[in-house]
Amino acid sequence: MTEQKVDTSDAAKVNTEAHMQPASGKSASGHTPAILIGTLLGKARRFTSVLWRLEAKFKGVEFLGRSEFLGRPLISVAKGAQMVLGDGVRIYSSVRANPLALAQPCALRVMGPGAVLILGRGVGLSGVALCAGAGIEVGEQTIMGAGAMVIDNDFHHPHGEWSWSDDSQTGARAIKIGRGVFIGARAIILKGVTIGDRAIIGAGAVVTCDVPANHIAAGNPARVFSRKSDAAKAAP
Repeated sequence: MTEQKVDTSDAAKVNTEAHMQPASGKSASGHTPAILIGTLLGKARRFTSVLWRLEAKFKGVEFLGRSEFLGRPLISVAKGAQMVLGDGVRIYSSVRANPLALAQPCALRVMGPGAVLILGRGVGLSGVALCAGAGIEVGEQTIMGAGAMVIDNDFHHPHGEWSWSDDSQTGARAIKIGRGVFIGARAIILKGVTIGDRAIIGAGAVVTCDVPANHIAAGNPARVFSRKSDAAKAAP
């Protein structure tokens, strides 16, 4: 059988040239026009961060460094209350600021005299509600997913025969969240809870009890278990 010799140089050249040509509808960088437009709009939204920071400062928020706002959050600071944002805090309220898309802006509220809300360095919030009637403290580099809520009070109490009072401080109990904690989308942290460093709160969890450092809380109501013991069970 006669062996045929094939000159692959021309084929390689054609293949290389085809690889270098941009695909239809794409720029040389590989991005579609839609992606480029989205990137430009994203950069434009960052310019408004200065406006939302000024508004927050006007409302009484204390800044310990630079903070980034994407979209306009809902912020209220009651007379005699305190809200402090550490350096590098990120507050994302725009619909497109999160891969899940945000159904609501961030809501940061300190709701009565003596109430305190403190966000440590590098804390990240995406469409998160933080409502403090007593106190909420969040440690550095903790991040909270889309729609998560941290609430240290009940908002209302029975009043009279059938009505309800608007009282966010009676019965309020402070919440403390440690450093490097991850709180999943739509999780709810309720009053009096302490969460230790590097804990993980699963998406949709309703947390009513303390979560030690390096533990996981998941479910409704949330169950707490060790990350190490979980890893051991998963091992073959």
